[in-house]
Amino acid sequence: AHSLLQHHIDVQIAYVETHNRAETVALTANLPLIPRKKLFHKGKALDELDLNAVLIRHPEVVVVDELAHTNVPGSKNEKRWQDVVDLLDAGISVITAVNIQHLESLNSIMQQISGVSIGEKIPDQLFTIADEIVNIDLSVDELIDRLKAGKIYHADKIPQALENFFKKEIIIQLREQALTTVANYLDHKINQN
Repeated sequence: AHSLLQHHIDVQIAYVETHNRAETVALTANLPLIPRKKLFHKGKALDELDLNAVLIRHPEVVVVDELAHTNVPGSKNEKRWQDVVDLLDAGISVITAVNIQHLESLNSIMQQISGVSIGEKIPDQLFTIADEIVNIDLSVDELIDRLKAGKIYHADKIPQALENFFKKEIIIQLREQALTTVANYLDHKINQN
């Protein structure tokens, strides 16, 4: 987004979940922001992507984090990926992020690898409409170091994460699956052209 802005592209942040991580907060600094909307659910105020505000503002490019997110009841769409499809249909380019375990076709494989049932999923068709997919990859040790340094989860969640998703053998299998999935996507795109 910073690069696009430097090249005079109209880019806005519509939703980035920083989890109050200093690095992520710093990355979003000085980027134009479309304010989130507040919705109330079970007596609690929650911030959500303001789809209508993005459609009205209609930037060239919008950043929308956490593609597999389930929206608060009362939102136009049940899932954030559906919001992204609405934005694409309106002619707005979207930069988004998703973890490999959320891809619908990999759900059973991810559960076998991690032992964790993944509730939030995105349909595989989203990969086919993407202009570009970038696999953000770190070595197992780098990822675990980032976790231990509090750059992924808050300190109170780190021990549980190390016992579950962040075991070395699980991370290795998840990385292999991510690389295979992206390679298959690229092969499919090349063969279409």
